[in-house]
Amino acid sequence: MNNFHGKVAVITGGASGLGREFALHAHSLGMQLVLADVQADALAQTAAELQAAGAELITMICDVRKGEQVQALADAAMARFGAVHLLFNNAGVGSGGLIWENSVADWEWVLGVNLWGVIHGVRVFTPLMLACAKRDPAYQGHIVNTGSMAGLLNAPTMGVYNVSKHAVVSLSETLYHDLDLVGAPIRASVLCPYFVPTGISQSHRNRPADVKMTAGPTASQVAAQAMTVKAVESGKVSASDVARLTFEAIADGRFYIYSHPGALASVSSRMDDIVEARNPADPYAATPHVREMLRAKMGIA
Repeated sequence: MNNFHGKVAVITGGASGLGREFALHAHSLGMQLVLADVQADALAQTAAELQAAGAELITMICDVRKGEQVQALADAAMARFGAVHLLFNNAGVGSGGLIWENSVADWEWVLGVNLWGVIHGVRVFTPLMLACAKRDPAYQGHIVNTGSMAGLLNAPTMGVYNVSKHAVVSLSETLYHDLDLVGAPIRASVLCPYFVPTGISQSHRNRPADVKMTAGPTASQVAAQAMTVKAVESGKVSASDVARLTFEAIADGRFYIYSHPGALASVSSRMDDIVEARNPADPYAATPHVREMLRAKMGIA
């Protein structure tokens, strides 16, 4: 997809972080926007900023865990603009701690947003985009699923998040092959950012009532949260940088999109472990002080 002007972009998690930057960049390229989020105040603020800059857009409160709400988002996009060309399945949340300490609610929340949100997006929007292509011989479409380097690696105390993002990578690779199999004029990409300063480390602020924590956080969850906040806030690659890199990849038709290519050395090491049937390598081999810091925060001598 190399012609963005006048085309329609749908962005979940569009109120802040990467979603907001996708929206700003899409507007700069002359796209019409459909922004969805669960945080009403942030969504209104982002919409007002874009409208002041002359953007043509609609917004919708949408919990991507719910298939009927994603369907309503698609219906609203078609009613307003008559087509969808670019889809960002971007809404995401985070939760940490030792994997056996995560509650059912933790799993339901993170998998609901990070994985089921992408599942619903692909399930609802891909047939819609294929129908758009049948009506327009010049149609070009693209679907970007926001994964993570956590979808290619497995750091300790990030189990629920790791699982959700590994599934997104697998789903996205399959989507890429399925679209190619049927000769669709639609491409797919998976975005795998590393630690980028966004609001994901504070995503619990929007945790719905039906998956609220019913007990206080464990020591490992407190430690994981503190480490994640520190890593995210110290990130040198901005959300705006990632948006620019993502649109460049869309224009080039690239599937894998990385914010920190240097992290791929660890991915390569993991792949070697798998191929050679070695036990998983110590993720802190080069940074033992990080392991000790995490253990200390967990109260482990």
